Amino acid sequence: MFLPPTMPDAVASGPQSAPAAPTVVVTAQRQPDTPVTAASRLPLTIRETPATVEILSQDDLQRRGVRTAREAFDQVVGAIAGNVPGNPAVVSMRGFAGNTVSILQDGVRLAASTVAQRDSNIWHYDRIEVLKGPASVLYGEGALAGVINKVTRKPVLGERRLDMLLSGGSFGTTFAAAGVNLPVSPVVAVRADASYQRSDSLYDVDHNASLSAGLTASALYRPSDRLSLLFAVDHFEDRYDATYQGLLLIPARYALAPSDAVRTSSGLVADRSLRRRNYNPRGAWSGADETTIRSRLDWAIGDGWTLAVDLTGYTARRAFLLADTQSFLAPSARFPDGGIRQSYQDFRHDQRFWNVRGAVGRDGRIAGLRHRFTLGAEYNDTDFTSLRQQAPAGALPDVDLRDPGVIAVPASPSVFTSGNVTFDSRLRQSAVFAEDAVNLTAKWLIVGGVRWDHIALDRATIQNVGGATDRNAPRFDPVSWRAGTSWAATTGLTLYAQYTTAVSPVSSILLASIANSRFRLTHGRAVEAGFKLTGWAGRASLTGAAYRIVQTDILTRDPVNPSLSVQGGRQSSRGVEMTGQVTPVPPLTLSAGASYTDARYDQLAETIGGVRFDRSGNRPINIPDTTLYAAASYRLAPGVTLGGTVREAGGFYTDTANSIYVTGHTLLDASLSLPVSPGMTLTLRGRNLTNRFYGEYSGYPATNIYIGAPRSFEVALAARL
Repeated sequence: MFLPPTMPDAVASGPQSAPAAPTVVVTAQRQPDTPVTAASRLPLTIRETPATVEILSQDDLQRRGVRTAREAFDQVVGAIAGNVPGNPAVVSMRGFAGNTVSILQDGVRLAASTVAQRDSNIWHYDRIEVLKGPASVLYGEGALAGVINKVTRKPVLGERRLDMLLSGGSFGTTFAAAGVNLPVSPVVAVRADASYQRSDSLYDVDHNASLSAGLTASALYRPSDRLSLLFAVDHFEDRYDATYQGLLLIPARYALAPSDAVRTSSGLVADRSLRRRNYNPRGAWSGADETTIRSRLDWAIGDGWTLAVDLTGYTARRAFLLADTQSFLAPSARFPDGGIRQSYQDFRHDQRFWNVRGAVGRDGRIAGLRHRFTLGAEYNDTDFTSLRQQAPAGALPDVDLRDPGVIAVPASPSVFTSGNVTFDSRLRQSAVFAEDAVNLTAKWLIVGGVRWDHIALDRATIQNVGGATDRNAPRFDPVSWRAGTSWAATTGLTLYAQYTTAVSPVSSILLASIANSRFRLTHGRAVEAGFKLTGWAGRASLTGAAYRIVQTDILTRDPVNPSLSVQGGRQSSRGVEMTGQVTPVPPLTLSAGASYTDARYDQLAETIGGVRFDRSGNRPINIPDTTLYAAASYRLAPGVTLGGTVREAGGFYTDTANSIYVTGHTLLDASLSLPVSPGMTLTLRGRNLTNRFYGEYSGYPATNIYIGAPRSFEVALAARL
């Protein structure tokens, strides 16, 4: 990330000498020599931290017109995000995707990202922090490709402030949000934020109305500079009507407006004329209702010693009712233009989770050398119940390709013949972790860390018809570690390198089948080297990194018996990333970020129709080879700012056979901000101004592609009083 100018941290999470919450990166406006908890629980500065980090502050997000978590994740250099119905705001980063990218809420991993992540309103977050590369040494299993930490807004002592945002735009989209910070006394402050968004469809798709709402509140008690206590509660809910599966690819000879957005070896195309069609039945929907309660204690004990304790409780209920597969039917007397046949699923989640984490640290000296260390322990407990009902293709009435009409969800549970089970799981995880940093010289730092996890899963798979139960209780005891160094080579230039390990299950532990839960954890390792540079009197910054990540023991097919899944596959990626910012003249600011990723399956086979196919050398699903972000902001007059951004992503494949290729795209956005009164700003914004027809992610099956939103416009009024 670039190293921006300074501003005090707005999050009053503890005394300055105490270790802050175990978040990933720094606030958006810290000096490179400010102590921060960047990819570490040690008080390291940005320059000292041997890792690639990136941050999007709330101001950044508002300037770019970002509304939801998916849109925010899509801004990260080297990443793309999608809204798969069963996995909203899924992220691909550094050659890996899904549950290999851990998503945290205020430094706590509530569950695998493929389980817990929702496309929530971004208003409630002070910043989005991104640590790239393996991070199991910090957050346990699953953090192979990186970590995204959503940091909620928190109280500030002595400040009375009101923030508001109202907007309306294309596709019937409206948004309203407000937040207030109030000083109760010199040592107590409270903050509360609320938001509500509704849309006929954020993608301009038929029968795809959505709403999302959030309420976050917190209270800070800081009786002295050495002690602080934070209490917070967050509640989010969302609902999507007639869940959307993406655009179904069809044979080119039946397309009315074939496009070049997708290329396939079988002659399938993305038909522009079907851009708005949604074949899911009325009554199908997806939604979630989740609440988090947490507290944090920070205590600067004295003589450089500190103590931090986090407590978190979380409950969630989720539902996914949708047509999970769709297939094209050739024209017939009934459907002269072709038809669609669908299967149907009804999945439910009921999750209860709590976590406690404590860490003691010291910043002092050993043998005259500056020495910082942290030692801590963590325990969490998850109760997870999932009803999974599935009906085969044909359970829903076939519909017309061009005019699907209205069909209803199945009325009788008898249709769930291919799957009607309940997973009842209890997951207990405990960990001990330690980190250490020693300055061998004033400019040369050595950093290390290690973490041991004990993972205990007790799973019962209950057949809802008949009551037959299958139980298993796998146990895992992985150890993750990292070693790194940073060197202040010259004024303004720091070089760094690190080696990191990580572990990840073959699929999400809470959702894994009985067969998959019996496999051992996969292992990952990564090496990274880079630089962090500032100059031109603080008006320019540049960072760069090169990396390689390898994951072993992924599932593949047995060469002797192709019907069996075995461990022994391997996936890897290597790449480079660079970000920078420059202010050539005071009214103009330019920033840019670019990435290149060479990702592949080094060893992988899959079975189709009883035949084993070797996929070694192919690129993994939903991984573009390049991404680019460039932005310019020019202040025309006091309070009047013209902004523009260009975002580009290379093409990606939707299947392991690499037979379906979604071509790359370039998007242009622009905005004009005008002051309307003291503390109030009106912004006019246009998105995808070239009206590019493009695929942004693939879903399930591989022949369904999520088409990005067409050209749209928005008017927003923001107030800071």
